[in-house]
Amino acid sequence: MRRVNVAVIQACPVLFDSEATIARVQELTGRAAEEGAQLVLLPEAFVSGYPKGLDFGARIGSRTESGREMFRRYWDGAINVPSASTKELGRIAREANVYLVIGVIERDSGTLYCTVLFFAANGQLLGKHRKLMPTAMERIIWGFGDGSTMPVFNTPHGRIGAIICWENYMPLLRTHMYEKGIQIYCAPTVDDRENWLSSMRHIAVEGRCFVLSANQYLTRADCPENYEGLEDLPPETVLIRGGSCIVDPIGRVLAGPYVKGPTILTAELDLDEI
Repeated sequence: MRRVNVAVIQACPVLFDSEATIARVQELTGRAAEEGAQLVLLPEAFVSGYPKGLDFGARIGSRTESGREMFRRYWDGAINVPSASTKELGRIAREANVYLVIGVIERDSGTLYCTVLFFAANGQLLGKHRKLMPTAMERIIWGFGDGSTMPVFNTPHGRIGAIICWENYMPLLRTHMYEKGIQIYCAPTVDDRENWLSSMRHIAVEGRCFVLSANQYLTRADCPENYEGLEDLPPETVLIRGGSCIVDPIGRVLAGPYVKGPTILTAELDLDEI
């Protein structure tokens, strides 16, 4: 039997601070490795944040100065690929001896992209996937992937790929992954609705693959004090409630969904079930 131990990390980044967030990635990945994980998945936009609730002062035909400044902060928290930041993420994967799949905000020329990076257990950056279709208001801050980054990697732990959040509602993109023989389908997200689990179970059955979904758990207290528009919310207010899960190829839920706080979900996958 071919077995692999996987971990899905549900946590929040340090918003707008890639250096501090990557330090958090090191701590969380180390904890997952101590629990035996060989493959670790972190949420969408983990480095360095999903700006839940912000509008960056954007109105049709205008932009506020405070919104421009907030976007500059968001830009500063993004990372180039490759860069010193990706080398650091590779080092984390290598020292933990895990395959690492992580959502980042990628900065390229004048555009930000919602991207997933893939690292081998030796620290090599295997490649990336850029979100093809940002959802709704995401389109004012993220560019569109052009379809050239839709990889499935053949690893010692199975064939691994990723589709981000509401991209999972694009049937032809899912079909592309199935055609490539994906076995461990990673779905980093910020969708914390109850019906997200239904989608993950459907995809597992449709694609006859294991599905790993990692979501953030974010409260008002995790955000900067001057988080525009949310300043008056109580610190305990939950902005993203998680719901991470692991599902097998016939739709059985192996772990999660968990919505009570940060967590690390683990499972042993038997690839022969595929």
